[in-house]
Amino acid sequence: MNLKIYKRGQGKHTRLGTGLVCFVIAAYGALILHQRLGALTDNVWVETLIPAAVAAAFAGLIWWLSNVPAVANFLIAAEGEIKKVSWSSRKEILNSTIVVIVVVVAMSVGIGVWDVVLGYFFSDIIRLY
Repeated sequence: MNLKIYKRGQGKHTRLGTGLVCFVIAAYGALILHQRLGALTDNVWVETLIPAAVAAAFAGLIWWLSNVPAVANFLIAAEGEIKKVSWSSRKEILNSTIVVIVVVVAMSVGIGVWDVVLGYFFSDIIRLY
């Protein structure tokens, strides 16, 4: 078994973040398994060791996958692309958010008024028949 890290130091943050998120999902699954096994059996060893083994197996799988050359190269490239992104300034984001909120409110009011007008129009037509 090869325990070397493929391209050590490259894509470190992306690999750590991806691995952490995957392990949190696996740990949540192990917690659910622990609760379900607790309802099925009174054996503390069974309801504790099986989920722990599942979590450990997933941790090993996540570590192995993060060192597979194809996956590692993808994560390294993804981190490189994220570093190239030009992020908007705080002022630009604030202005864009205000514009979006104003447009949504204006559209909501317009649609609401149109709904009321059409409601009166069609209620008058229904009364005629």
